[in-house]
Amino acid sequence: MTTSTQINKKAIFALFLIHFFGDFFQSFVRPLLPVLAEKFSLNLTQVGLITGISTFMAFLIQPIFGYLADRYKTRMILLIGSLVGAVCIPQVGIAPYFGAVLLLIALGSIGSAIYHPTAAGMVSVYAGRRTGLSMSLFGLGGTLGFTMGPIVFAGYVTLLGLHRLPIMTLPGLFVFGILFILIPASDDASHAHRDLIGSLRESIGEVWKPIMLIWSIAVSRAFVEQAVLTFIPVLTASEGHSLVSVGSIVSLFTVGGSVSAIVCGHLVDRIGFRPIYFFSFALSSPCIFVFIHETGWLLYPIAFLSGFLLLATLFPALALAQQVAPKGRSLVSSIVMGLTLGTAGVLMPLAGRMADAFGIRTILSCIAFIPMAALLLIRYLPEPGKNQKGQGARPPVESTFGGFALRNSTGQARRKVKYKNKLNFK
Repeated sequence: MTTSTQINKKAIFALFLIHFFGDFFQSFVRPLLPVLAEKFSLNLTQVGLITGISTFMAFLIQPIFGYLADRYKTRMILLIGSLVGAVCIPQVGIAPYFGAVLLLIALGSIGSAIYHPTAAGMVSVYAGRRTGLSMSLFGLGGTLGFTMGPIVFAGYVTLLGLHRLPIMTLPGLFVFGILFILIPASDDASHAHRDLIGSLRESIGEVWKPIMLIWSIAVSRAFVEQAVLTFIPVLTASEGHSLVSVGSIVSLFTVGGSVSAIVCGHLVDRIGFRPIYFFSFALSSPCIFVFIHETGWLLYPIAFLSGFLLLATLFPALALAQQVAPKGRSLVSSIVMGLTLGTAGVLMPLAGRMADAFGIRTILSCIAFIPMAALLLIRYLPEPGKNQKGQGARPPVESTFGGFALRNSTGQARRKVKYKNKLNFK
């Protein structure tokens, strides 16, 4: 695949579409939690296990597929990933026992692990000079899918019943046919045939410290996100909210993230990454704390605002990581997105056990202040795309972070700019 300075709109739309429908089916899992808890008499630890398995399979194993996407053709990988989730997740509606639920969710989540790093790695190839905006448009597809999914699920199950959920596979198959036409063909020349260790050294060997910093900050954000999305539906349902109300709260939270994906993706191309991070992490903690304790009608607008603030750095983090390590876009995308959310998901059963012991609202109140604690790390983030005076500018073709060079996808160096940073990444 060749890189252009102009956005390939058809390719970006195809990647937007695959992200939307993939996450649309994946979003069914969380609104299912109160229904499954009632159907199978689950405790909070088992509820956390569902989320943990879903997140583990959807995200923690993404680096494996990120490596494969950098090595082999990506078109077929994307198509397979989009199909698996659409087939498996709706079958949960007719699962006869709890073990079958876990198996179907695990299989459907593997489909998410297949397409996420592959599609994210392709975005910057077709983004031209608007990497931040294109990545946020790609992210908007996912957040819109997570926004519409709970609403569609709640209305569908309320009207037709849980046992008819497998019918939702049919529109998934239709979209699969559309994606087969729209997804660009892969270019063999773009895939370097290296082994896993060689791929890691080539992709992030010289930049592993800033990648780990980006990942660490992202984990703190993702843990709060996963805890809220896992236990807020159970908490609100236990306090008398209907399934439609629960789905609406989850959707408002994710639609807030959809809006911030566009706003912040536009801003990072102009003012840089660090200001967006400070804005998001400083304000999300008090907002989420209020969200957890609100019980009246304000619950709905605060859900939107909480999602807006907390998810503001989700896709800018991908753009930042890809600029730091442009030689392994899919691999670093899988680390910053997949490994991040996978790590947070693995911790959900533990959070569920703590919620069983101390109460959901008490545990969520403590978790809400994690982003504020992460502010100590944000000041050390690398900041590509700024000139020496600190003003926003187009990313130079080659730049340095404390001694290591970064090149854009053209590989042609025009000039070097050294960025001041609190950490020495040598």
